[in-house]
Amino acid sequence: MLKPDTLALTIVLALLTALGPLSTDMYLPSLPAIAASFGATTGQAQLTLSAFLFGFAAGQFFYGPISDRIGRKPVLLFGLGLFTLASLVCALASSIEMLVGARFLQALGASGPIVLGRAIVRDFYEGPRAGRELSRMGTIMGVVPAIAPVFGGLIAQFSGWRMTFAVMILCGAALAATVVLRLPESIRTKSDAPISFGSILRGFGVLLKHPAYRVYVMLSMLTYGGLFAFISGSSFVLQGIYGLDELAFAFSFAFMVVGFIAGTSLAQRLVGLYGLDGTIRFGVSSLAAGGVAMLVLVASGVASSLAITMPMAVYALGVGLTMPQSMASALMPFPTRAGAASSLLGICQMTFAAILGVVLGQNLGASALPLPAAIATTGVLALAVFLSTARARASKV
Repeated sequence: MLKPDTLALTIVLALLTALGPLSTDMYLPSLPAIAASFGATTGQAQLTLSAFLFGFAAGQFFYGPISDRIGRKPVLLFGLGLFTLASLVCALASSIEMLVGARFLQALGASGPIVLGRAIVRDFYEGPRAGRELSRMGTIMGVVPAIAPVFGGLIAQFSGWRMTFAVMILCGAALAATVVLRLPESIRTKSDAPISFGSILRGFGVLLKHPAYRVYVMLSMLTYGGLFAFISGSSFVLQGIYGLDELAFAFSFAFMVVGFIAGTSLAQRLVGLYGLDGTIRFGVSSLAAGGVAMLVLVASGVASSLAITMPMAVYALGVGLTMPQSMASALMPFPTRAGAASSLLGICQMTFAAILGVVLGQNLGASALPLPAAIATTGVLALAVFLSTARARASKV
């Protein structure tokens, strides 16, 4: 069995939380081909991403509270099973509407591993140690979005977009087998709260009364919102406006991934020196700097795709510094409700990102400007939220 404070457990938890990014990043190079295959518009194809985010948010409503009651492992296996089955439906989709619906179901399954991965970290670790573990997971997890678009680009060129979902089926099955054979049950004391829609909502209400929790959830929302704006809009901007092919786009996408990995790696050192909030301060500054730089370069008419990808690397550095520490800080006050706290954080994060993705998809066209405008807005707002909430953040312990 896997044990706490081992690299093996960190890798497994990282792969569980990477299932969502894998499900989006690997098929990003295929989005234009998917649109062409079904005769769909750019907005319709982008809905396969936004539907995933809405499903991701909806699924997180139940996974955390139920796992607080019956344990992490059985709920985790349910999510992996649903993800694998829905991936099969995606591979066999005969229309864009069917693919959108299947992506929603796929996300319902994928939301379980990411919620429960964070909850398992809180079960085993506390405070800065939890933040450091989430950063370690982020470093490992960052390899997935680095490899996934390149792999997806190769599949798109040589095997067609449906094969990407076949790979997702294999990933879901492999992770389920690992959970069954190697992952221990992590929850120490199970909740005695009844499982019902009303009780879950009341539990979420208790969480939202905590001022520090609200702040860290807001920081996670804004940070991920800018990241998802790039994920959902970059293939259309970099391929459609800057003329990159599938493989060139995949390698350009790697700028963002390298920035994220650098941020999570740096965070593991900074959190020991400056604490959770000190690390977040560096992160939100990087978010704002990257977003504003991208907006200025694109608005100035710089014709190179580097006007998008280089500032995005700076923004992604901020994501790696901000998001793991914000998540750890949000969960810290709730050792017996880690699942519910993780669920609500994910719901807010994914709902905001999905709405932003829909708005962005409706505005993308002949100009690249909507993409940096969205990223700059989220970065600057994250910095403003952090600077204006010192008193609320002090109540996290």
